[in-house]
Amino acid sequence: MDRAQKSEQVAELNRTFGETSVVVVTRNLGMTVAQSTALRVKMREAGASYKVTKNSLARIAAEGTPYTTLHDLLVGPTALSTSVDPVAAAKIVVEFAKTNDKLEIIGGAMGDTVLDVNGVKALAALPSLDELRAKILGLLAAPATKVASVLQAPAGQLARVFGAYAAKEDA
Repeated sequence: MDRAQKSEQVAELNRTFGETSVVVVTRNLGMTVAQSTALRVKMREAGASYKVTKNSLARIAAEGTPYTTLHDLLVGPTALSTSVDPVAAAKIVVEFAKTNDKLEIIGGAMGDTVLDVNGVKALAALPSLDELRAKILGLLAAPATKVASVLQAPAGQLARVFGAYAAKEDA
C-alpha cells in the first residue's frame, strides 16, 4: 500500500468516525473469507459497516474525532464495525459472535465513551432505532383506536338491542 492509498484510507476512516455514533472493535482470529463476507452482508443490511484496517491508520484517522479513546483497543488483528444507529453494529456483531467463535469482541466506543465487552453486549440488547420508532407510532396510534372503539360501542349496542327485539317478535 503506497502513501497515497494510506492517506485516502485515513481520510475515509476519519469521515466515517465523524458520521458514526458507535464503533465496535473486534478481533478476527482466523475467520474465513466466506465468514467475513457473511458478516459484511449482515452489516450492510442493518445499515452498518465492517472494515478490517491497519491499527496505525485507524489511530491516525481517529485524531480530532471523539473516537481517540479507541487507541488502547487497537492492538493485534482488529476490525472496526460502525453504524449511525447506535445499536445496529453492536447487535450484529454480538449475534454473529454467538455463532462464530473466531470473532472476539474487544470493546468499542459511543463518542468519547469507551465500552468494554459487557457494554457492547448491553448496547446490543437495546431496541434499534427503527424498533423504537415503531413503538412510538404504536403508542400514538393506540389512543385513536380506543377513541374509535368507544364511539362505535353505542351503535353496536343499539344494533344488538334491535336484533334482540326482532328475534323476540319472530318467536
